[in-house]
Amino acid sequence: MTADVARLSELAQSRGLRVAVAESLTSGRLANAVGAGESASEWFAGGVVAYFTDVKERVLGLTPGTDPCSAECAQQLATGARKLLDADIAVSTTGVGGPGPEGGHPPGTVYLGWATADGAGHRRLSLTGEPDEVMDASVEAALRLLAFHAEGLRPAGPRRGESSSPAS
Repeated sequence: MTADVARLSELAQSRGLRVAVAESLTSGRLANAVGAGESASEWFAGGVVAYFTDVKERVLGLTPGTDPCSAECAQQLATGARKLLDADIAVSTTGVGGPGPEGGHPPGTVYLGWATADGAGHRRLSLTGEPDEVMDASVEAALRLLAFHAEGLRPAGPRRGESSSPAS
């Protein structure tokens, strides 16, 4: 477990946060890393791996016509995962792992998205290396981004279907 996963786990547990991921580029590697966190079954809601654009549109709410390798796509995927999985925070990965360019984007072009109740944003990365190296570096960067934004969140309130008062 990395330091960022340990930090995320501690923050999620102490603040009652629910975490989600959406992945295209990283093909489940991010969910695997997050799921390795301590007591992940208490705070990791889950993730969606979506390669096909139509799946991104139907499942995660990507606006049709959005470039799948863009800041807009990354933000929409994170927002969609957050809503779908009723999470306090979500992060997403999308981009071109390589070895060649795709859709006019050079290999190593990566966008990470994040979403909380307070808003959404993105980070653009320009990575080098073999496709596996690009994916691993993307996962590491996404974990840092997730831990960073989790640090700024307030403790979570009740979830959908939960009462804010104790049951009688």
